[in-house]
Amino acid sequence: MPKTTISVIKADVGSFPGHSRTHPKLLEKAEKLLRNEEGKLLIDSLVTHCGDDLELIMTHTHGVDNERVHKLAWDTFMECTKIAKDMKLYGAGQDMLSTAFSGNVRGLGPGVAEMEFEERGSDPVLVFMADKTGPGAWNFFLYKIFADPFNTAGLVIDPAMHKGFTFEVHDLFKKRKILFRCPEEIYDMLAYIGAPSRYVIKHVFRNDGEIAASTSTQRLSLIAGKYVGKDDPVMIVRSQSGLPAVGEVIDPFCTPVLVAGWMRGSHHGPLMPVGLCDANCTRFDGPPRVICFGFQICNGKLIGPADMFDDPAFDRVRNRCNEFADLIRAQGLFEPHRLSLEEMEYTTLPSVEEDLVGRWENLPHE
Repeated sequence: MPKTTISVIKADVGSFPGHSRTHPKLLEKAEKLLRNEEGKLLIDSLVTHCGDDLELIMTHTHGVDNERVHKLAWDTFMECTKIAKDMKLYGAGQDMLSTAFSGNVRGLGPGVAEMEFEERGSDPVLVFMADKTGPGAWNFFLYKIFADPFNTAGLVIDPAMHKGFTFEVHDLFKKRKILFRCPEEIYDMLAYIGAPSRYVIKHVFRNDGEIAASTSTQRLSLIAGKYVGKDDPVMIVRSQSGLPAVGEVIDPFCTPVLVAGWMRGSHHGPLMPVGLCDANCTRFDGPPRVICFGFQICNGKLIGPADMFDDPAFDRVRNRCNEFADLIRAQGLFEPHRLSLEEMEYTTLPSVEEDLVGRWENLPHE
């Protein structure tokens, strides 16, 4: 049997009101276009949203970076953009940084996470989708899932996991990558992934080479050369049978981690795990949200989804996120609620600074 590929491709093609949620007509159009390809290009598909991002989950046998699969996603986003413009939705076509498709959607605006693997006897897969944050938001959670035995007991007691995992880390500024073999290189890796605005985890492999996780690493501001919206990343994680258990994968989200994004992509805020029904960003265009859909993969079919954060076990972290939001919102435009000046270079602040350049005067030497 050929290997199964899971492709998760997302884009903000328009929302209402403002940046809060995806209109049902966009979801309906995307569902129809993907469903027409099931049994042909695709094995299975599911369309959903997180906040104002349209999320396409597709399975097929064509491997990662397949031109026809990416073209289908691109065409779907373009068709939905037309509807968004007709309805005067906010930010219509926001993530579509080009009008021409060029082989795949990487570098064109949409976010992409993909992985190809041989299905095991049972293959649980979790798909995470976030809004109002950037790709570095996954760093903390991937470290906890695949490198911290206080979170993942299987790193100690499961012989198939005991030798650890390798993390592929990307430097988004210098366009380079490095592999860290853990646990022996944990300290070296933490020196980098603790700066999530620049260094992001792209893939995680078991140390025998088995793919375990894949994320989107697109930063729209670096692609476009100016602020055009937040990146809103996606992530795929395989679990069980020699990989972290489902519960070990989702438990790190019980910590209210501060991430960059939120209002105008210019503020730090707590990443709140929610069920799909609560994946609408309202308060100060947030706080940042993350949803998780769980599937069993069976001959490429998506058995599911299970809405993993639609669970009262996550009520306390949601309450803590609201408390964090209260505390940090009280700081207004002051750091650390507002991003550092280095990060603000990739927002709309430089346009404000340009108008003031001629008004600065040099101080006399003391």
